[in-house]
Amino acid sequence: MSTLDPRSLERRLAALEAELAPLPGVLVAFSGGVDSGVVLAAAVRALGADRVVAATAVSPSLPAAERVGAADFAASLGVRHEQPRTDELSREGYRANAGDRCAFCKAELVDVLAPLAARLGIADVVTGTNADDLRAGFRPGIRAAADRGAWAPLARAGMTKDDVRAAARRWSLPLADKPAAACLASRIAYGVPVSAEGLARVEAAEAVLRATLTTAGLPVRNLRVRDLGSDVARVEVDDALVGELTARPDLLAAISGFDRVEIDPRGFRSGSMNELLPDPVRYR
Repeated sequence: MSTLDPRSLERRLAALEAELAPLPGVLVAFSGGVDSGVVLAAAVRALGADRVVAATAVSPSLPAAERVGAADFAASLGVRHEQPRTDELSREGYRANAGDRCAFCKAELVDVLAPLAARLGIADVVTGTNADDLRAGFRPGIRAAADRGAWAPLARAGMTKDDVRAAARRWSLPLADKPAAACLASRIAYGVPVSAEGLARVEAAEAVLRATLTTAGLPVRNLRVRDLGSDVARVEVDDALVGELTARPDLLAAISGFDRVEIDPRGFRSGSMNELLPDPVRYR
């Protein structure tokens, strides 16, 4: 349950509106998650649906379920929803999957969205980066997007992740409690090359394991299948389910395509692949 001071949230929501209200129009890079969803809803409240465009980039790194959910949410707000294709895999730095992979992904995203916005007569492209993201340490994608002119209303308004979820609940948005859903490439260990086939393997593994756990009476909120390379996968689930899943190795047998599947005893952690980076890289 949130312990946010309502007055603090009010101030930040007012600051968010102040960032958006002067714009003639805005294109929101909408991933389908709660952060960019709140930006999209705030833009509609500030400008009206006819001056707001949502753009969801479609590529092998976006799970199919996320694309469907994004389309439904945009439709519920009455905004135009563009679904341009991006080609991160054409960028050598993205495929190489070093610690700066996200920079190449965000560069591709903004390089596609900026011309789209221009064709629609829109000058501003905004993202769902929040104030916590700016304090999270190693986030090369944020810099790459900013270098290309995209900006972050939530961060400018000082809105944290808790603020974002509180705003979503206040506005009765259906994604208020949606779990984090980073791109599929975030499941692949740095140094393991990213490919369309590898992304599809991870997506299929997560889908089948989630369905298997639900059928077994173990519904899971947060689930990741991490590709560690050498055909080894590591499963992260909610802390409360680690023990039960460890005691039921038969459930992991649902995952195919890997020679070995192991359970992470520490449970789900957003951005856990960054733990494998050397400190000078992780915190630069």
